[in-house]
Amino acid sequence: MLNFLYRLHGIAFCTFFTLFVTAQPTAKHNLEFNHLAARWDEAMPLGNGMLGALVWQKKDRLRLSLDRADLWDERKALDLSKFTFRWVEQQVLKKDYKPVQQLGDWPYDNTPYPTKLPAAALQFNLKDLGSVVSNKLDIATAVNTVTFQSGTIFRSYIHATQQAGYFEFENLPAAVTPLLIPELEIHNYNSGKSATENDNSHSGEGLEKLGYAKGTVTNGTTSIRYHQPTYQQHYFEVLVRWTKTGNRLSGAWTISNNQAARLPESGSKTNQQSHRQWWTRFWNQSAVQLPDAAIEKQYYLELYKLGAVSRKGAPAITLQAVWTADNGSLPPWKGDFHNDLNTQLSYWPAYTGNHLEEAATFTDWLWKIRQKNLQYTRQYFEVAGLNVPGVVTLNGDPMGGWIQYSLSPTVGAWCAQHFYWQWKYSMNDQFLKTRAYPYIHDAAVYLENITRLQHGVRKLPLSSSPEYNDNAITAWFRNWTNYDLALAKFLFTAAAETATAMNRPAEATRWKQTLAELPAYSVNETGLTIAPGQDMESSHRHFSPYMAIYPLALLDANRPEDKTILEKSLRHIEAKGTRAWCGYSFSWMASLYARAYQADSALRQLQIFASNFCSSNSFHLNGDQKGGQYSGFTYRPFTLEGNFAFAQGVQELLLQSRQGYAQVFPAIPASWKNIRFTNLRTEGAFLVSGQMENGAIRSIKIVAEKGGRALFKLPFSKCRILSQKNMQLKETDNGFVELNGKAGGMIVLGSAN
Repeated sequence: MLNFLYRLHGIAFCTFFTLFVTAQPTAKHNLEFNHLAARWDEAMPLGNGMLGALVWQKKDRLRLSLDRADLWDERKALDLSKFTFRWVEQQVLKKDYKPVQQLGDWPYDNTPYPTKLPAAALQFNLKDLGSVVSNKLDIATAVNTVTFQSGTIFRSYIHATQQAGYFEFENLPAAVTPLLIPELEIHNYNSGKSATENDNSHSGEGLEKLGYAKGTVTNGTTSIRYHQPTYQQHYFEVLVRWTKTGNRLSGAWTISNNQAARLPESGSKTNQQSHRQWWTRFWNQSAVQLPDAAIEKQYYLELYKLGAVSRKGAPAITLQAVWTADNGSLPPWKGDFHNDLNTQLSYWPAYTGNHLEEAATFTDWLWKIRQKNLQYTRQYFEVAGLNVPGVVTLNGDPMGGWIQYSLSPTVGAWCAQHFYWQWKYSMNDQFLKTRAYPYIHDAAVYLENITRLQHGVRKLPLSSSPEYNDNAITAWFRNWTNYDLALAKFLFTAAAETATAMNRPAEATRWKQTLAELPAYSVNETGLTIAPGQDMESSHRHFSPYMAIYPLALLDANRPEDKTILEKSLRHIEAKGTRAWCGYSFSWMASLYARAYQADSALRQLQIFASNFCSSNSFHLNGDQKGGQYSGFTYRPFTLEGNFAFAQGVQELLLQSRQGYAQVFPAIPASWKNIRFTNLRTEGAFLVSGQMENGAIRSIKIVAEKGGRALFKLPFSKCRILSQKNMQLKETDNGFVELNGKAGGMIVLGSAN
């Protein structure tokens, strides 16, 4: 059955390896240990966007924690028919917030659903196989290989494009072969004794609280089928099949949702090629070489995770994506879609990293739930247009909980940025016409409707700043927070730009006028404040007040007035310290520093994240895993946004897009003397490659994917053309050059100094 994995070894392996020898990553980027992990959040992660598995050891069993991205319990706990945004405003004005918390927060905190669901666990008895000699995840091929002292080798992978996972044991001892068969452990989804584990992962209640009917397991001679009813006639199935040949056991598994589980035909040449080709294509999109081995390895592990959790047709990336906690409990924060930070950060590296196909899973999902979001906007905000819940289910229903953020008035604006980015980085006119413009337009219509014009200035009825003052009534502000204001400024700017691109000048004028009606940012000696009259008073995990710096890039360090704001803001953040930061704070902070050209400080944030806030398998665990060296948070809930923000932090050192231009090598740490990157992407659909040797920029190659004009800021004041084709260059001031090229046009530049 499992010819593919078998052929990876032996004579055919040489041919397979040749496909990867010139592609990143290399062996030094792999995860490799001399043991199996003893915890699920340290396991070897496998995935294809829809299916996922964690390979580890639980007691005396080799365990594959099986997951599927769209396994959800979507029973509603929040009842939005009972309150509106206008009513919340009235309660805040009355200073009577308890009724709001009872309606908006209590259901999330006290009801186990809606929630992401884990599937089951596939296990194998390790008795008589001996100790583990090697446990390696080859991220170039997405194959996990475990070698035992007995000579037995276990391999597993999840097919890149088909809904099946594969496993194989070879060189089994003769005495073990007849006894070794797959076992399926099912989770306790019905009432009874709790099987939860206290693993400090911030998990929720035990899965038994969901109260499902007991699942059925049907054991065949060479198969296992598990049928689990969930809620309201929904169910999922897990199917495992295997064969034994000589001293080899090989098999496959799959998970279905609301239909009978079926395994695709495996072992064919087409299947082998499609898996190899997908990962080859993924890794060939871009590459970086850095002088810091630890940072480079973490970067490639983050991109591997992006490839493992993002796929066309799969849901967007949730908190844990396809690696739901395997500890008998509801996943941390129910494994949901948090749109007040988590989903957005998860896609940051996909744009500059030239992985637009992976980025599209977010906009595809947002578009899929658009009708639900339009209905939510009409019901809760009582206006036309589009907003998005900050905490949402797979199918787009709001979940509530800390409604200052879960029902925030500006979440849709942040989501709209990804439609804008998808267009700007691809310059895809069809996407602009059918997705980006309609989405941004509807979001702008909503925000125009919800704001009130008073004395020529627009005012938001209630404003907040995630997650300042947490869930207290004081988390609401009567004036704009800089978080909400920055998002509004971005949204109306993007609406005007996309309207212009669509040749709709009247609409562009409308959005420019609306933008002009917004107030200025609240700024004082501390830089950007939370809101007028409210400074950032203590260390805080969420950099919501600084959205205008990054990711919105509305403030530019190349403008003197903006530079002053940036520097004051960063000094104030530093003065307040990192004790209340989570891991993602360090990742995000790297990009903030990079935008201020403080490269050494940016690098330090990346180093702290990788060394203190990640598990041995590179998973972001939120808390400081070295006993609180940098943060007072020392728990270990696994979420992915910090990992992906890390990757973007690296890319921000190498290439930045902002305010109508791109900057190459904008923030290089003093210790970095030798750097190469290939095919990173800028707004305008330009692909950039750069090389630095011994501290000197040797070459910068720029390719116009779609053609057109672009402004670049180069790391040298005068440049010389090393090579060019269908690309013209005009030098301006201060290291800026204007390029004008046809589609496919190319230019290679070096320093003329």
